[in-house]
Amino acid sequence: MAKASEFREMTPEALQAKVGELEAKLFNTKLQAVLGKLENTSTLRLIRKDVARAQTILAEKATKA
Repeated sequence: MAKASEFREMTPEALQAKVGELEAKLFNTKLQAVLGKLENTSTLRLIRKDVARAQTILAEKATKA
């Protein structure tokens, strides 16, 4: 789980890449959950929150620029 301060230090390009990476990780985790191979289901919630946090900071940076 990344902190908002870590996302704020990133450039918008790096942040966009991180959002894509997190969304791919979320997809794979959801797939594991459906297949019954996911042991810790709370990781879905944590990844979803990280995606939202990164997208929020990306939107903040877009309004500043």
